[in-house]
Amino acid sequence: MAREHRNGRASPSGGHWGKIDYLYEDRDIIVVSKPVGLAVIAPEGSRAKTLYDIVTDHMRKSNPRARPAVVHRLDRDTSGVMMFAKSAMGKKILMSRWNELVRERIYVALVEGTFQGESGLFDSWLIENRAGTVYVAEPGVRGALRAITRWRVLKKGNRYCLLELSLETGRKHQIRAQLSAAGHPVAGDTRYKARTDPLGRLCLHATALTIEHPFTKQIMRFENPFPDEFLSFCRN
Repeated sequence: MAREHRNGRASPSGGHWGKIDYLYEDRDIIVVSKPVGLAVIAPEGSRAKTLYDIVTDHMRKSNPRARPAVVHRLDRDTSGVMMFAKSAMGKKILMSRWNELVRERIYVALVEGTFQGESGLFDSWLIENRAGTVYVAEPGVRGALRAITRWRVLKKGNRYCLLELSLETGRKHQIRAQLSAAGHPVAGDTRYKARTDPLGRLCLHATALTIEHPFTKQIMRFENPFPDEFLSFCRN
């Protein structure tokens, strides 16, 4: 049985950088609730505060030489569950065995339009252009990577639909590109052809991560519920 760790509803905005929710911490890993609008690491040339900086400051309260390690990514405008390793060995194990150790990655998205059906599967090939935007390509196109996402409807409204999405692969912008190609872009995702921005943010949230601990081997589940505001736009 998985050991569960969760906190309350996510804030619809990032709030003031420097204060974030810590979902779990032991000597090997640290799991946080990433706010929307906060980059995990700084783009080249940027001096803006990052999630990495905040987690580093937190760890150095008990160990001045501490340095967290990024083992996976969330887009700057995606919120939710995010894990860091607390040692070089932890980083090595998690990065080399990530797909093996991760049992489940769940997201919730508020999308434009109403889906036909209650559940389904996106199985497509994705390719990135020079501008960093990802597109669905034909199978066999050079450089394209297969991407698989399971989805189910949580709630339908007249203009929006709330979806739960489970990643079977972890490609860049996987959910955003596949939903856009399906004609139901994530609300607020103007990069992927969204026409509306009801909350002033990308309405995509990482709600759960289930993973085998890299050292104890225990199955652990970390949860961070999606913002209540997502639901408010699914009324009929």
